[in-house]
Formats: sequence, structure tokens, C-alpha cells
Amino acid sequence: MDKATLGGLVLALGGILLGLMLEGGNLGQVVQPTAAMIVFGGTLGAFRWLAQVFIEPATTAQSTIELLVKFANQARREGIISLDKELATIDEPFLRRALMLAVDGTDPQELRQIMELQLDNKEEQEEKIPQLFESAGGFSPTIGIIGAVLGLIQVMQHLDKIDEVGKGIAVAFVATLYGVGAANLILLPAAGKLKIRIRDEQIIREMTIEGVVSILEGMNPRMLETKLGGFLALAQRPRLSRLQAYETPQEACHACQS
Repeated sequence: MDKATLGGLVLALGGILLGLMLEGGNLGQVVQPTAAMIVFGGTLGAFRWLAQVFIEPATTAQSTIELLVKFANQARREGIISLDKELATIDEPFLRRALMLAVDGTDPQELRQIMELQLDNKEEQEEKIPQLFESAGGFSPTIGIIGAVLGLIQVMQHLDKIDEVGKGIAVAFVATLYGVGAANLILLPAAGKLKIRIRDEQIIREMTIEGVVSILEGMNPRMLETKLGGFLALAQRPRLSRLQAYETPQEACHACQS
């Protein structure tokens, strides 16, 4: 779980509810199933992607670099064909596809072109996800107003029961509260978080292309680690030592001597 995102949402909701209670209100005043159904039902298309906001990605840039350096060492010792047995252990489809092409003997430039085409197609699809949340955040308050108007229509039809009018109006405006709250507490922040997540995934894929092409070209694992580290911000760069790029004591010793 992404504790920062979850904690921020809980803090925001908690602050609002605490303010309501300090003003003498109660939770029942804002818990209205009908209003919630109107607002959240109208923006349901965006919420199916919401889990990505609260779950940390399984693949990180650092783990990708470590894996590619490992493959570079193996290819250097046993040949690129030896990586064929590693394909079944790779969960990331993009990396598995790139490595499969490398094992099949694809020319490095051709491999780069194939994978960059897949990268562009994937980016084009993923860019639509934050746009969906931004759009939902734009019309969520409007749906809330529609819910409030529907509630007011029902209130106006029963003006003969004047004691119930005030309560009915208050309930009607809860839909507006839900619409504004969903936009500013969930949908728009989720759009921003998803943009960051998607960009991180794009960097990992770009790194994967460079890593696999470099392995195919026989690049030294230490040079590969340095090259891939250039994709990251300084604070995100993996802290791999020179010796960690080598799997056997003999290789490590040779690196120290050189």
C-alpha cells in the first residue's frame, strides 16, 4: 500500500468530519446513500483505476537496474542464449518481450525500433488514464449540483409539511458536498498521482530498452549500471557498489585490481 496517499486521504476526510462535529453537526447529516449513489455512480468509470493510486508498483527503477546488471553478468559469462531460461521468471511483460527478442538474435537497432514502437503505443494509452480522472473531477461537482436540484424538487413538492422543508433542503445539498469533495479529495489528486506513476513506468521501460540493447551489444556491467543510472534523479539512483555488479569473487577481485 502507498501509505502517503492513503494517509493524506484519511487526514483530509478526518479534518472535514472533525470540523463538522466541532460545529455541532453529526456524521448522519452527511451520510446520504441517495446523494452518494448519484455522484459516485456518475463518476464510476474513473474509479476502477483508483486502486493504482493506493498500491505501490511491484517493479521499481532500482530493481530493474539490478536485474539488468545481473543479466549482463550472466550474458557475459555464459552468452546471450543463456538468458532464455530466465524468461519464465520475468513478470514484467515489456522486459520479457525485449529479452526474448535479444535471445532470438534480433539486431540491436531493430530491437530498439520494435520496443520503442511498443513504448509509444503504451504511453499513448496510459496518458488517457489521468485525463479520465481530470475529466471526472471537472464534472463531479456538476453531478453533485444535479443531485441537489433533484432533492430540492422533491422538497418543493411537499411544502405543505413546512417542518420537513429545512431538513429536506439540508439533505439535498449533501449531494453538492459529495460532488465537490470527490473532485478535490479523490479525483484530481488521483490524476496527479497517476501522472507520476505513469511517468515512472515510462522511465523504467526506456531504461529496459537501453539495458537490453546494451547487453546484446556486450557492454561491461559496470558501464551498464552507470548508463542506466542516468535515467534517474540523483536521489533515486540505486546505491550499487562497484563490486555488486559482479557475481563471482574472481570478477570482483579483477575489478578491484583494475
